[in-house]
Amino acid sequence: MKYDFDEIIDRRGTDSIKWDKKLLKNRFSDEECIPMWVADMDFIAAKPIRDAIVERAQHGIFGYGHKSDKFLEAAVNWQKRRNGWDIEKEWILFTPGIIPALSFIVETFCSRGDNVIIQSPVYYPFAKIINNNGCHVVNNPLIFKNGKYEMNFSELEELAQRSRTRLMILCSPHNPVGRVWTEDELKRLGEICIRNNVLVVTDEIHSDIIYKLSRHIPFGKISEEFKMNSIICTSPSKTFNLAGLQLSNIIIPNIRIRQQLNNKLRTIDIDPNSFASVAQIAAYNQGEEWLEQLLVYLQNNLDFIDKFVKERLQRVRLIKPEATYLAWLDFSDYGLTDNELRELMQKKAKVAMDDGYIFGSGGEKHQRINFACPRSILEKALESIEKSLKGIK
Repeated sequence: MKYDFDEIIDRRGTDSIKWDKKLLKNRFSDEECIPMWVADMDFIAAKPIRDAIVERAQHGIFGYGHKSDKFLEAAVNWQKRRNGWDIEKEWILFTPGIIPALSFIVETFCSRGDNVIIQSPVYYPFAKIINNNGCHVVNNPLIFKNGKYEMNFSELEELAQRSRTRLMILCSPHNPVGRVWTEDELKRLGEICIRNNVLVVTDEIHSDIIYKLSRHIPFGKISEEFKMNSIICTSPSKTFNLAGLQLSNIIIPNIRIRQQLNNKLRTIDIDPNSFASVAQIAAYNQGEEWLEQLLVYLQNNLDFIDKFVKERLQRVRLIKPEATYLAWLDFSDYGLTDNELRELMQKKAKVAMDDGYIFGSGGEKHQRINFACPRSILEKALESIEKSLKGIK
């Protein structure tokens, strides 16, 4: 069927973090600002998913659920079909989202005072998770070179060699800069971590939102060594706009590592809820038609931003993403401080984006904009940003 991604659906009054007026007032000082921040989409979910949830709701009994074979096989088949990666259902652990999974992982495999490597500017909950578990954030900042972000491998080697470095959390594809790491880049990173006995934890939640000329490579697919030294975090939540259903599939081929994490999860007794289970099955088995149409629409939205910036926001630099529905905008040419930029976007432009500095070193004077919305909303937001910047020397 044909989906209409131009349709505007009113999300206010649905307890949406992104659209709730009170939350917008508290966070962005204006309840009427255009929300382009937190990473969920303003598109209605695929019909097979909605139908499956309605059918489950009509059953009327919502007792304890579990990871059924259908639930696990849907994830196995998806990896095979989309990424050419053969995994086994026994490798999959369930968690209610990747952020909880990362917290459980740090708590399980690190002791207080240990080091965990991240690569800023990066998804800001990573640092919070590490700090909250009494560990040290060891930053390996990305390098911006010739209009593109790259990894600093020589520094990564030095950080991995430190005696208390236990984990590296890799964002792949990267949020917020939108890089899809090449096989060569992943190999260099993986070899450094193996040499230094550092466990690689990859957040691959955006791995289905990939644009032209790029190809996502699951870290665990590259080699047997990498597979046995990795925890791969996946979920249908970004792909199919299911974040509110709180589900993720944590793929761990190494039985020793898997059992360690599973022992932790058993103390909490976590299983998918009734709606998460049927949603994943429907999404992975019947949602591909919706996804292919979504990718075309998102690509066109991204091209729209690119054209708008080049023609009407010439002092703003778009770091064009190879993946995700999040664009990284550099406002540094205006000479504003982070606070001044924040005030300008929120109070004058009235567009709620994520401030770049919250993503850590290298994010200063940037804004992250979520373009998974109808184009009319995107155009309105960009025009408002353009108007707010006029007259700034």
